[in-house]
Amino acid sequence: MARQFIGVRNTRLRRQLVRVVILFVSCWLALIPSPLPTAVTGLFSASPRLRVSASPLPTCSAQEVVDRMVATVNAGVRTDLITYSDLVWQLALQPNTPLVSPNSQDLNRALRLVIDQRLILQEAEKLPTIAPTAEEVKLARDELSKAFPSAAEFQQRLMLVGLTSEKLDEILEQRIRIEKYLDFRFRNFVLINQKDITDYYNNVYAPRLRGRGQIVPTVEQARPEIEAILTEAKIETDTDAFLDSARERAEIVTLSAV
Repeated sequence: MARQFIGVRNTRLRRQLVRVVILFVSCWLALIPSPLPTAVTGLFSASPRLRVSASPLPTCSAQEVVDRMVATVNAGVRTDLITYSDLVWQLALQPNTPLVSPNSQDLNRALRLVIDQRLILQEAEKLPTIAPTAEEVKLARDELSKAFPSAAEFQQRLMLVGLTSEKLDEILEQRIRIEKYLDFRFRNFVLINQKDITDYYNNVYAPRLRGRGQIVPTVEQARPEIEAILTEAKIETDTDAFLDSARERAEIVTLSAV
C-alpha cells in the first residue's frame, strides 16, 4: 500500500511539474519581442523564425500576438516557414489596414503577398551583388514612415504587433533585395519603341487628359512619362508571369487556415 501511495503521489507531482513547465515556457515565448532562430528558415529567407506549434499558444497578455505556423514554401532552394506574425507584420506596414482582429480576407491577401515575396527572395539571394546597404535600408524606412499620417502612428502600429526596429530593418532589407532582383531580371531588358509610345499617347494618354479638361502636351513632350508608365507595366506583367511559373514549380503547403 505504501509503495502504491508513493507511486500515485509521485505521478501527481510529475504531472503538476509538467503543467508548470509548459505554462512557464508558453509565457516566456509569448513575451519575446521577436522570433527565435530555428533550423527552418522563415518566409523571408534569412530571417529568424519562431518555432511554434500548429495550434495557438496560451497568452500572458491581451496585447501579445499569439503565433502559429501558417504555411511553408519551397521553391527548390530550401523550405521557408510562414507564421501568423509574418502576416500581421505585413498588415502593419500597409496604411489604413486594421490590425485589431484582422479579418480572413486581409490575412489571406497578406499570405499570398508574403508567399510571392519569399518565392522571389529565394531567387534573389543567388545574386549576392544586390545586397542592400545600410543607407538604402534607412531611406526605405523613412519612405515607409511617410506613407502613414504621422511617425507616431507608424511607431504605434509597430508596437501593436511586436515588430521591433531590428526586425523592421530586416524586412525592409529583404524588400530592397527583391526590388533590385526584379530590376536586374526585368527592367534592364524592357524595350519600349516609338510605336508603343504613340499608341499609348493616342489611345490612353491624350484622351484621359482631354476628359479632365487639361492641356494635352505633344507626344514628344509626354514621351518620358509614357515611357516610364509602359516600362512599369511591362515589368509588372513579366513579374506576374514569373510568379505564376514559380508557384507552379514550388511546393506550397498550408498548415493552418487564416
